[in-house]
Amino acid sequence: MKITNVEAFWLSCPIPKEKQHTSDYGLLTCFDMTLVVVTTDTGLQGFGEAKAAVGSSGSCASIVSCIENEIKPILIGKDARHITRIWEHMYNGTRDHYALDRGRKFPILGRRGLTVSAMSGVDTALWDLKGKMLGVPVADLLGGICRESMPAYASGGWAGAEKIGEQLNSYISKGFKGVKMRVGSMDGTVKESIKRVKAAREAIGDDIKLMTDAHGTFSVPEAKKFCRELEDCDLYWFEEPLSPDNKQGTAEVRASTCIPIAAGESEYTAFDVRDLIEVRALDVVQPDSAIIGGITEAMRVSQLAHAYQLELAPHCWGSAFSFMAGVNVAFASPAATIIEFSLGGNPMMYDLVNEKIEAHYGQIAAPSAPGLGLSPNWDFVKEFNQNIK
Repeated sequence: MKITNVEAFWLSCPIPKEKQHTSDYGLLTCFDMTLVVVTTDTGLQGFGEAKAAVGSSGSCASIVSCIENEIKPILIGKDARHITRIWEHMYNGTRDHYALDRGRKFPILGRRGLTVSAMSGVDTALWDLKGKMLGVPVADLLGGICRESMPAYASGGWAGAEKIGEQLNSYISKGFKGVKMRVGSMDGTVKESIKRVKAAREAIGDDIKLMTDAHGTFSVPEAKKFCRELEDCDLYWFEEPLSPDNKQGTAEVRASTCIPIAAGESEYTAFDVRDLIEVRALDVVQPDSAIIGGITEAMRVSQLAHAYQLELAPHCWGSAFSFMAGVNVAFASPAATIIEFSLGGNPMMYDLVNEKIEAHYGQIAAPSAPGLGLSPNWDFVKEFNQNIK
């Protein structure tokens, strides 16, 4: 099964005004992603997603260029079944023969950042291809499912203190037993973030899991104050309290509180996650398959979580393709117990693909369709493709 083509499409779709929200990223009026398509000599195609930003919008031009001009030339003619070997080719470049011969990395300079994001989309597409070729879901290729279904938590929560309870309860009414809200610089002050979280807990009661996400925008003193004032709110986790550049600071925050600390969505490769673990910075690991290095690297992170007795909760805020990549990783990982489900305006989750993605009464069923179980709506791709504009 030889690779004959590798394509990347920057898709940017407007978000309907009634579904837009404002966070520390500003008012999000569109959703961007890079759709990666790998085609083989059998005509079979695999699909993946590469991200230029953790949030909903961001320019994907560099990722498209990297895939089309740097990654594609070294993959044409290679056997698509050799996923791990291809990962080494992409990560080590012209020294890949040393890496494979000596069993350690000889990485290219772009071993972090958008190059790894570009690799992520290709890697996920290869897993999708292999699952389709064998007629099994990706989770089967990763060792099989650990559970028949998993709970999902509703990810959203941008409203102010007066409306946050109403917003989160609207998620709960759909059957979710866990909800996540945004905090941090978007609130102006730590005091306002604390006020919003207290209002949220009072409104939803004690039986619903409540997570908070600062998108890495607090300082160390601010994050410590936030935790100190909210330890009686029984937060399930506090996500990305500090910038991903400040791993030691995140460890300092974690040491100061009993609230579990989550991070990892902004990290590239298992090496970055290893560094977080080594400084004892987190309790919950959140790799994003469209950023970390694809499904291959997300599974390596899952093994770290398993070995260090940490919870795995893949970051699933993106298109249907990165969502299902995270779902397949989660179901194949003993350390994963809950899945993120976006409640923001997200046309890439619903309009980009022909299949329907749902959480039934707050539960996600184990994957059963071959590969990622998704096919692109090519009319949607054509309409919102930025490559040709």
